[in-house]
Amino acid sequence: MQKAKTRTRVFSGVQPTGNLHLGNYLGAITKFVALQEEHDCLYCVVDLHAITVFQDPDALTKNTREVTAAFIASGIDPARHIVFNQSQVSGHAELAWIFNCVARLGWLNRMTQFKEKAGKDRENASAGLYVYPNLMAADILLYHATHVPVGDDQKQHLELARDIAQKFNNDFAATIARAGYPGGFFPLPEPLITGPATRVMSLRDGMRKMSKSDESDMTRINLTDDEDAIAKKIKKAKTDPEPLPSEVKGLEARPEADNLVGIYAGLADTSKETVLREFGNAPFSRFKEALAELAAARLTPIGKEMRRLMADPVEIDRILAEGARRAHAIADPILAATKDIVGLIRS
Repeated sequence: MQKAKTRTRVFSGVQPTGNLHLGNYLGAITKFVALQEEHDCLYCVVDLHAITVFQDPDALTKNTREVTAAFIASGIDPARHIVFNQSQVSGHAELAWIFNCVARLGWLNRMTQFKEKAGKDRENASAGLYVYPNLMAADILLYHATHVPVGDDQKQHLELARDIAQKFNNDFAATIARAGYPGGFFPLPEPLITGPATRVMSLRDGMRKMSKSDESDMTRINLTDDEDAIAKKIKKAKTDPEPLPSEVKGLEARPEADNLVGIYAGLADTSKETVLREFGNAPFSRFKEALAELAAARLTPIGKEMRRLMADPVEIDRILAEGARRAHAIADPILAATKDIVGLIRS
């Protein structure tokens, strides 16, 4: 009898910091939806990551529910897969502390995202912001996840998670082997980077990532924007004087054009080559009109469903609690085994 193929386990998360936008949707959420068909998935609202910088408590609660609503409105099925918020499973924080004692300062000092977020005033940044890559590693490894959908800017953090897993496996190799894990206890998770719009840039500056923290709302398309707002933002998106090229190579020195073509390709679930076959040598006015129509068709139903779900916070909280219960069932035995390997006495 042929042995059944083991399904891979995917973990990923989104921070609840408000103003979910097109970059979150194309760079993460659409990937989450597609991965449901081939993997066992855990999708987490990472509220512990959010508090590495100060969050208004009421806003944090609202934003956690909003991300959950966005997951579901976009097509993630919380009955088939696990949707929960990070702080309801204490194993994330417990394993992160163990990893704080495994990871090396030199590794954390190389994390470019801390340097970007802390800016010049590094001494005033929270300790949590500095060590949060270790918490990210704990998020993944607490479930022995094998794959993580990541954008280009998160690849470095996944590499750190692999380094931590490898060092833990090496440091405790003898104990791990005695416990019955001769190949190592933690897997080395692999990245899943797919699609033409893994990194969506600002509508006003093709060299800057689309961000929920940008002061100008015109830099991004929010998932809750209506059709008129979407059309206005795309119409005013920065471009250059030349028509679109007919080949992808022609986008290389044109960041704004490249960004808009990537957005169209992501929304249409196609390639940049296909987009340029249709719109190559066309003026931006025609392309933007088509892009606005496509974006509205894809995003306005999601925004409408998000608003419907947000009107029933009790149901959202029920979904998160049920997801946390199911997440505990996977995480608790792995955390218990980790403590045994390290030598921590537990009841």
